[in-house]
This record gives sequence, C-alpha cells and structure tokens, in this order.
Amino acid sequence: MATTTADIGQRTPGDVRMTSRQRLTLTLLLGSQFMIAVDFSILNVALPVVGEGLGFSLAHLPWIATAFALAAAGFTLLFGRIADLFGRKRIFIGGMVLLGLSSALGGLATTPEVLLTARVLQGLATAAVTPAGLALLTTAFREGPLRERALGLNGALMSAGFTTGAILGGLLTDLLSWRWAFFINVPVAAAVVALAPALLTDSRIVCKHRLDVPGAITVTGGLLALVYGLTRAGESGWTDPGALGTLLAGAVLLIAFWHVERRSAAPLVPVRIMRRRTVVWGNAAGLIAFATETSLVFLLTLYLQEVLGYSALATGLAFGVLGLGTVVGGALGGRVVGRYGNVSTILAGGVIQAVATLSLVALGTSGGWLYLLLAATFVGGVGNMLLIVGFMVTATSGLPDSLQGLATGLATMTQQVGITLGIPVMSAVAAGRTGAETGPSPILSGVTAAVLVNSLLVLVGSALATGALRSPGRLRLRRGWPRSSPRP
Repeated sequence: MATTTADIGQRTPGDVRMTSRQRLTLTLLLGSQFMIAVDFSILNVALPVVGEGLGFSLAHLPWIATAFALAAAGFTLLFGRIADLFGRKRIFIGGMVLLGLSSALGGLATTPEVLLTARVLQGLATAAVTPAGLALLTTAFREGPLRERALGLNGALMSAGFTTGAILGGLLTDLLSWRWAFFINVPVAAAVVALAPALLTDSRIVCKHRLDVPGAITVTGGLLALVYGLTRAGESGWTDPGALGTLLAGAVLLIAFWHVERRSAAPLVPVRIMRRRTVVWGNAAGLIAFATETSLVFLLTLYLQEVLGYSALATGLAFGVLGLGTVVGGALGGRVVGRYGNVSTILAGGVIQAVATLSLVALGTSGGWLYLLLAATFVGGVGNMLLIVGFMVTATSGLPDSLQGLATGLATMTQQVGITLGIPVMSAVAAGRTGAETGPSPILSGVTAAVLVNSLLVLVGSALATGALRSPGRLRLRRGWPRSSPRP
C-alpha cells in the first residue's frame, strides 16, 4: 500500500530497545556532535577579550566567528558526499583529528593570522565530522522508533551545545583564559579518535564513480559566496555593493551547479534527489527552524545586555533555560514523530515556537520581564526542537544507505546556512525600526519589531512546509522500499 510523505513516522511500534553496542555508538556520536555545536558559540562571549589579547581591531573581530562559519557551511555538502564515496568512518575520524589539532593551534595562537587559520581549520573539521557523524547515526539505526529517538537526542544535544558554548565560554574566560575555549576540545577529540575505530561500523560505499569536480567547485564556491555575502550584509548593511555582489555571485554559482548536476554522469547531488518533496520541504522547515531560533538568541542578547544591562556571563546563564527546553523537546521529539508523524511534528513545533516567540513582544525595560523571557524561551526551545526533529526525520527518510551521507550533508548545510542567514536578516529589521536612536527604549522597540517578524516567519514557514508535504502528488514512498535500491 502506498503512503504519502506525510505518513513517514506513523508506524506500528516494534522492538525499540537498543543493543549495548548501539548505546555506546550513540554516546560516541552524540558526544562528538555536542562538541561541534559548542564550538559554534563558545567564543562569542569571549570575542572582546580575544581581540584585546591578540590585537584584533573592533572592525575585524567578527571574522573570528565568520572564518569558522565560512568553512563549515561552504564545505559541508562536499564532505558529506566524499564520506558516501570513500567511507564515513574514515572521514569522521580524520575530521576529529583535524579538530583536535586545529583547537590546539588556536589555543597557542599569538597573532590574529594564526587564530583565523585555526578557526578555518576548525570549520573544515566541522564540515567533515557533522555530516559523516549524522550518516553513521542514521545507518546505525533502521528507519523507525530507534532512528527517531537517536535523531531527537542528537538534535537536543546540538541545540543544547549552542547554549552550553555561550555559558562555558564565559566561565572559561572569566576563570582561566579564552585559550581554554580551544584547549578543551583537545582531550575530547583524542578520546573520540581512540574509541571510534572499535565502536563504529565502517559504512563505506563501494563506488566506481569519480568525484564530481565541477559540481564540487560550483557548489562550494556558491556556498562560500552566499555565507560571506550574508555575513557582510549583516555588518555593512544590505545596500553594501560588496555584499550584494558576493550574494549575486553565489546565486550564479549555485544556478551553475544545478545545470552541471543535470549533465553529470556521477553528480555530487543527483537532481532527482532535489526533486523529492521530503528533501526540499524537509530542509525548508529546517532552514526556518535554525534561522529563527539562532536570530532570536541574538535579539534577546541585545535585550538582556543593552536594555536590562546584564553582563555577558549572566546573559549566557539566562540562555541555559532555552537549552533545557531544547533538551526536553529533543527527548520528546522521537516519540511525537512515532505517534503523530513527522509532518504533524513539524507543524506542532512551528506553532509552539511561534506562539512562545510572539509573547516576547510584551517585554519591557524593567528587570521583572526576565521571567517572561525565561518561560517563553523554554517553551519556544521545546517547539523549536520538535520542528528540528521533524525536519531531520523528513529529510533523511526513504533514502537508501548509499545516499545518507548526501542527505545528512544537505541537512547540515541547511542548518549552517540558517544560522548564518537569520542574524543579518533580523538585525536589519531591528536596525530599521531603531534608526539612529540609541538607548534602552529605541533598542527595545527594534528588538520587539524583529521578534514579531521572527514569530510570523516560523509560523508561515512551518505551515507552508506542512502543506507541501501533505499535498497529493506523484512522489510517494512505500513501506519496505528496499534499502539497497538504486532509486533515491
């Protein structure tokens, strides 16, 4: 019997117990993904201190984060496909080795150039480890309750990692030195590298095709240009000629990539994959989820520090409640998908997140409004994680194991582009409302305007994705579709 894409995840519960080996594998992979997520944000609150220590000018300080984001987003899709072709276990372990070495280099840096080199290498390591680790995770568990639970826990820990990074960065910087934001990765990476060969099953795909070099060049160049353009627009404004030119170049390269893939005998991303409704609309939901929640953290950071006068460390601690909400949402996500279906989970998560975010429009200039912020970010974190779990299950379901690296590479790329996209967009909305005025009241006005847009965006985006996934069409998935089938 055929089922529509909306039915993925609605299955009869079977044996949902993990073996001891699966538990150990899950712990190892979740630990590595958590560490990667921490790296995204661990330096954010320490940027001024890093700048003073190494002589960064204020204008160049954002490049400490941008250098990481460029490499991580630009090379994720490429490394995801390389992992499919040459071995996910091999790419995963190699990426962890690079992460450990680049973290040691960053901790020992004495000049801005060395630090930026370390951040680029950390980004490349992230681009290798994240899709390879997710592909190892999805192939270690069959489609069904176990995979949904694993993806839910993975999403929860990754989101919690962003929050933990902010808290940990503040603590390490205050108590020890900003250098420990790098050094802390070294023993963790070493432990993962030591345990991975024995615990992970090599899921190498034997493939006679060569790597699609033209596709790799166009998609990597396009993503690098897109992320750089978005970052520059956030710094210099959306009318900056350099930002607009780079964004245009990125669009041209990505269009060229599409045409290259249509004619390639061994495409990096088969065009038929990008025509799957689950892939397209699942990733669209993921883009909305990451763009809105990460930009909301940026907006609330402005509120806490510029309106309420909180320190960087106190701001990081306040976001611990958001982290707790994402952990709860991740723990519930797999069960909600199993009971109600992945598409219903996307809609429910989007509605919960949108309503919680909308309540933040009521924030005021007194400290008493902190309680509303804490409650709303907790509930919104639960909803955001339900949306993310629904996205991950949708974007990776119904595909054979040979394409899981590609599917998780696309999902990871979606995550990183969403993180990069959200902040400059919401910053532009807030700045447009604030104008040239300064002080708590104008900043609050800009923040609440952006919060309203954020809420509407997640509500409309999740509703559109849900409608597209539920609409009838020629795309159908069958239960029991052979995993070895060459059809994606």
